[in-house]
Amino acid sequence: MDVPFLVWAVTIAVMLLIIAVDFVLVIRKPHEPGLGESAAWVGVYVSFAIIFGIVLGVVTDVQQSVAFFTGWIVEYSLSIDNLFVFLLIIGSFAVPREHRQRVLLVGIVMALAFRAVFIAVGAAAVEAFIGVFYLFGAILLFTAIKLLVSSAHSADHGEYRENVLLRSIRKVVPTTREYHDAKLVTRIDGRLHITPLLLVMLAVGLADIVFALDSIPAIFGITREPYLVFTANAFALMGLRQLFFLVGGLLTRLVYLNKGLALILGYIGITLMLHAVAHTTDLNVWEPTEFFSLGVIGVILVVTTVASLLRSRAESNSHVRATTSDMTSGADGADGAAGSVASDGSDAKQG
Repeated sequence: MDVPFLVWAVTIAVMLLIIAVDFVLVIRKPHEPGLGESAAWVGVYVSFAIIFGIVLGVVTDVQQSVAFFTGWIVEYSLSIDNLFVFLLIIGSFAVPREHRQRVLLVGIVMALAFRAVFIAVGAAAVEAFIGVFYLFGAILLFTAIKLLVSSAHSADHGEYRENVLLRSIRKVVPTTREYHDAKLVTRIDGRLHITPLLLVMLAVGLADIVFALDSIPAIFGITREPYLVFTANAFALMGLRQLFFLVGGLLTRLVYLNKGLALILGYIGITLMLHAVAHTTDLNVWEPTEFFSLGVIGVILVVTTVASLLRSRAESNSHVRATTSDMTSGADGADGAAGSVASDGSDAKQG
């Protein structure tokens, strides 16, 4: 797939325009969006991705369209997992509700810039040496094993710890404990200080560097076309802010999400290994098609989501029954005590 420079330029310009409009809206009216507003915006960004994929299929071919949709679904799924960490970061910094949109938007723009660099490096590495897929595959398999043997998200991400860069900034540059409206820096007694708002933006953006170590190799396991890799990442990230507010409460119910993502990363890791073997040896190995990969990933996500919601519902019902039982036992105990008091009173009168 030979993508002209003009197509690249137009694509990036349109995405920057969308982000700019989004940023202006956030600045003009700082607030925490409700479910209706968040759902509407998520629908807009999902519609953009679907329209892009359909147009891509018409202009090029169906295979490229399927590769984009598969990569976009994988990146979107991994991005949902990233929301757990974003929740911890924002909670740890006690970000005021009216500034959370701004924090997420800036952090996501930083993440998109980081991923563009990683994609360029990854594409150059793949072009120079196809054997790099062995490394990509090993990274994904290692991550998949870690996810499979780990506990639920509540245990995995129970506490956020600042990275070395943020700790170094705090030591070198004066920082404030309090937020100063939407200011990133402020002067106190004539001395420039960094506010927590700037620190939390850096924290969200830098956290994505770790996420990219998994997501970039994963998307290269779906397609080796840099244009599709970049656009799949961009569409997955651009709607992440609204998704944060939409599914924030639902995240704790997706108890099997990390297991499902582990299966997806493991599958893609094996796919990368097969691709590397096929192109670096004389062995005749089977390689899954884009349609096959889309089907496998779709089934894993559906089964994972349904199983998670069923378990959460069962645990919720069990909790309700236990609470009801405790209340009933308490009421029976109170009735028994009241009866005993009444009986004692009656006996006293008879005496």
